[in-house]
This record gives sequence, C-alpha cells and structure tokens, in this order.
Amino acid sequence: MNKKKHLCALFDLDGVIVDTAKFHFLAWKKIAKNIGYELTHEDNEHLKGVSRQDSLNIILDLANVTIDLEVFNHYLLQKNNDYLLLIQSLSPNDILPGISEALTFLKERRIKIGLGSASRNAKIILQKLQLMDYFEVIIDGNIVIKGKPDPEVFLKGCSALNVPKDRCIVFEDAFAGILAAKEAGMTAVALGDKKFFSNADFCFSDFTQLNIKVLSNLF
Repeated sequence: MNKKKHLCALFDLDGVIVDTAKFHFLAWKKIAKNIGYELTHEDNEHLKGVSRQDSLNIILDLANVTIDLEVFNHYLLQKNNDYLLLIQSLSPNDILPGISEALTFLKERRIKIGLGSASRNAKIILQKLQLMDYFEVIIDGNIVIKGKPDPEVFLKGCSALNVPKDRCIVFEDAFAGILAAKEAGMTAVALGDKKFFSNADFCFSDFTQLNIKVLSNLF
C-alpha cells in the first residue's frame, strides 16, 4: 500500500456514491429509440463518466445518425427531464455500501472532501441522499467545460480545496474518470473489475473493501 498520505478525497458520483447508472441507461435508451437505435448495456459502458453532450454524440455515432442542433438540444433536455423523474425516488437507502463509513472516517480525520462529477444534477442527488454536509466542494457538469477524460473537473476540485494535486485521491468507477485522475497527476482508485483499470493506482471491487485500515494507509 502506498505510504504517501493524502490530504484530499475527490469522489465521482454515479457508480461510486450511488448507483444512478440504471436511470441514465433508461433515459438514454428512450432517446436512442427515438432515432431508431436499440441501446445495449454494453453500449452504456461507453457513456459512464461522460458528459451529456458527449454521451449523445456517442449514441449518434453508434446509430450512424446525424441530427441538427435544434433536435440535438431537444434530446439533451428530454434526457435530463426523464432522468430527473426517475431519480425522484432516491433516498439515503440508495447510498452504496461502505460510502457512509468512508465519508465519516474522512471527516473525522479532517480530510478535505470534494465531488468531481459530469452530472449536472449532482447537488439534487446529494440532497436526496442527505450527504451534502460532507462535501466542501462540488465540481459538476454545470462548472466544467471539458468532460472526462479531460482532467479539468479534478484539477478544479483540488484548486478549490487548496490542496496540491499530488496529495489528492480520486475515487472513480469509469475508465474515463481514471484517465482524468491520472492526467491530473493524482492517485487514482478504481472501483470495479481490475481487468478494466490496468492504469489505476489501486483497484477495489467496491467501498466495502476500503475499510478503515486501508483508508488509514492512504490518508
């Protein structure tokens, strides 16, 4: 285990703190159907951690379809409205296992905690999960210009928290997010199957493996 102590934890949202991927998939699947394409779960892997605009562009490429800007923007709005309806049912019961314990540990250690997410609805989701108080900084799709794998979201996070980038840890479940963390010069912790994250510094199946002993070695 890396002995360097870190001063900051930057969390992705979807798939790390809460599983909203299923809601994104259903919303995008509806949009894809409108353009004559059947979106698969395999296709959806390419959308994880990616901005709304880039996600729609990926779907259009998969479908080999071109649309004008007005229709493009309409689909972006429709996707978001459908997604917002789907997430209304979220509650603290939807927090992924191990997250609450990890956030409590970090807060007690006075580690700075930030969110770095492509989601434009990050604050709404954190409010529904009752986790807002843990996060000193929220950098989301309303703030960043470039989506992951560009490192902008994480660089803005460490800058806002006034922590050197090499003293920050990023927790991500998407390949694009791990690329962004490494490009930012931060320690990248992947959550998921190791075979998909060969470039990560550490990989755990989920936060239940990131127990107090492991976190103590990192922070």
